[in-house]
Order: sequence, then structure tokens, then C-alpha cells
Amino acid sequence: MAHEFEVRHEVTLEARPEQVWQAIAEGPGIDSWFMGRTELEPREGGTVTQTFPGDVPVRSTITAWEPGKRLAYGSEKNPDGTSMAFEYLIEGRDSGTTVVRLVHSGFLGDDWEAEYDALKLGDLQYLYKLAAYLKYFPGRISTHNLFLVRPEVAAGAFRAALAQALGVRGELRKGLPVVVSVPGFPAEQGVVEWVTDPGIFVGVRTDQGLYMFVHAQETAVVEHHGYRDLDGRALERGWESWLARSFAG
Repeated sequence: MAHEFEVRHEVTLEARPEQVWQAIAEGPGIDSWFMGRTELEPREGGTVTQTFPGDVPVRSTITAWEPGKRLAYGSEKNPDGTSMAFEYLIEGRDSGTTVVRLVHSGFLGDDWEAEYDALKLGDLQYLYKLAAYLKYFPGRISTHNLFLVRPEVAAGAFRAALAQALGVRGELRKGLPVVVSVPGFPAEQGVVEWVTDPGIFVGVRTDQGLYMFVHAQETAVVEHHGYRDLDGRALERGWESWLARSFAG
């Protein structure tokens, strides 16, 4: 049985409405902060195709297209009755900032309570990443995206290994300077942009891009968006090695 749900979030972004629109309504802009790959037909009735890690495409139809003001799209119902819909409401402010209201709705499956909690928390993390992207890399397009997963990882082991990879002693916290270091790739100076719950979601900004480190459902995830020329394959090998070495056995 499918269960109806709705998640609402509101954030203030240090960007103009047209910059926000580029980041949420153009495929390259979306790819520069969100997961996977997105292709979008820029019109009401157009198709949004999102290919998430694992190469499973999800197709939605655009139901509202008001450039700089409103974007909405939703998927058809699956055989089990589940579906997803997203709406972004954009409001520019005189201060040069923009308020974005996200409404994520639809129908979830039998394990809907756990799914709802995960969506409510996860949606907010991607809005944090969108905020960091627009503040520090506005208009830039990611040249290399990374999404790596390692299952069967305990939360304590994840936090300890991540702190070591970032050169941190003690608790990770917002504003903390770090040095991102993985095998075979040059160390990068960075800063912690946000930490949630504590240490289950950690956002880190470097001169070259944004990282998000996640621990959820006994799984470790490393995400990265690079905004300058870099050896993406070397970076990927480094994090693959880190995941294998840190959580072996």
C-alpha cells in the first residue's frame, strides 16, 4: 500500500534568482551539485530524465515552468503506487539573496516511515550543498562528478576514518579547516561547510570543489563535484582505495 507524503524546506541562498534557476533547471547546473546526471527539456510538458548512481533512469514530466520563479516536475506512479514530485518556488530579495522553497511530495511504499525520515533529512543536505555551490562556485559547471559507495560500515568507524582523512583530531564542526588527503592524489586545503547529526552528513569545500560525506543505513558514501581541471580518475582511485582500506573486513 502506498502512503502519501510531503516534505517542505526553505533556504536563503546567496545568489540571484537567475543563478538559482540555472542551478535547478538546467542539466549541467543540476549535475554541478546534485547526484547523478540530469537531462531536462526546458518547457512545461517537457521530460526530466535523472540517471542516478547504478545507471537507473527516472523520468518525470515538467508540470510548471516559470523561469526564475517556479519549477515543478513529477514521475508517473510505479506499479506499486509509489511516485515522486518536486516543486521549487523562487523569490528574489532586495539584498541580492534568494529564498527557495522546496516541496517534495508523492507516495512511498510499505517502509514509508523510514523512507520519509531519510528523504526529509537527505533533501536538506542537498539544499546545503546547493547553497555552498551558489555561494562559492556560482555559474561554474562541474568538470568531474564522483559518487562512491561502501556498504557495511559502522557509524563510529566512518567518523573516525573521515576525521583521519581530513586531518582532524576531535569532533568535526562547521568552519573547521581541514586537509583532504587520499592515496595518490595531492592534498587539498579545505573547510567544513556543514555537519549534520553529528557526522552522518559532512560537507567540505576546497578550492577545486565540493565534497559530501554520508553515512546512512550502514553505508558510507563519498560525493565530489570538481569545478577546475583535475585528474578525476586519480581522485576516484584515491577514494576507492580509502574506502577499501578504511573499512576492510
